[in-house]
Amino acid sequence: MADGYNHMGTSTPSTPQTPVTPLPLLVTSRHGPVNAVQDARPHKPSMLAKCFSIDNCGLDGGEMDFANACVHPQLPSVSLTRKVAAEFLGTFILIFIATAAVIVDEKTGGSMTIIGNSASAGLAIMVVILSVGHISGAHVNPSLTIAFAALRHFPWIQVPAYLAAQIVGSICASFVLKGVFNPDFHGGVTVPHATTVQCFFLEFIISFNLMFVVTAVATDTRAVGELAGIAVGATVMMNILISGATTGGSMNPVRTLGPAIAANNYRGLWLYMVAPVLGALVGAAAYTLVRLKDEDAPARSGRSFRR
Repeated sequence: MADGYNHMGTSTPSTPQTPVTPLPLLVTSRHGPVNAVQDARPHKPSMLAKCFSIDNCGLDGGEMDFANACVHPQLPSVSLTRKVAAEFLGTFILIFIATAAVIVDEKTGGSMTIIGNSASAGLAIMVVILSVGHISGAHVNPSLTIAFAALRHFPWIQVPAYLAAQIVGSICASFVLKGVFNPDFHGGVTVPHATTVQCFFLEFIISFNLMFVVTAVATDTRAVGELAGIAVGATVMMNILISGATTGGSMNPVRTLGPAIAANNYRGLWLYMVAPVLGALVGAAAYTLVRLKDEDAPARSGRSFRR
């Protein structure tokens, strides 16, 4: 599902992440004259008071300027090394859980059903967003990284490092799964179960759905970014419910690549490399076309969650 959880207010950052941390609910306002008499007792202001003090916020004639109000402290930037490490770990967790669910379902005679498989994948991406979204943006999907870069939300210079981390994370998770579940591991590979055209367009559409939602919550400050983990997880779950029986509901090239390498099963691999990337590109472009312009509606006050 970049440079920051460190952009605030209504500014439009350059590189997105999948947001997770809720905003503080405290709102400070001023009543009465600016030079009102203060409590004579000496006190030392806390860090919270410094962040939310009137002096640190925009004022216009003694009234709060919410567009420029201080609502969160500036967070330090994250090094590329930490971002890449977070992408590796996030991808490892996602691939391990999503693939293991399918293997367990097959091993137990379909006890989990498609609902269990889709819920496992949706919950996996949700917890990954919640855990590493503030570090790397929790892309964990080459399609998302490429689409963000193509729409100028993510620097191209960091794309190779992110893709490498995602690929290696997927392969590592797949071989760990093979060691744990062998000889049942073959069930975790996503392969087409219909015609090539049907599978291609289904993967394209579900990748479009995913990227449309991700672009909304990750790049638009007017969206409810605090719920990004839930929104993206729900989208993944719905997509797998409608496509799991046909394509396996990949939406992610490394969801297919790692297990395919570990199981030595490359049937239809090209389809899962191409369709999700194209779907993500179109999905990101579609939201960019319909999103509100700055002059159309006021932005939500608060932090803009991006990496």
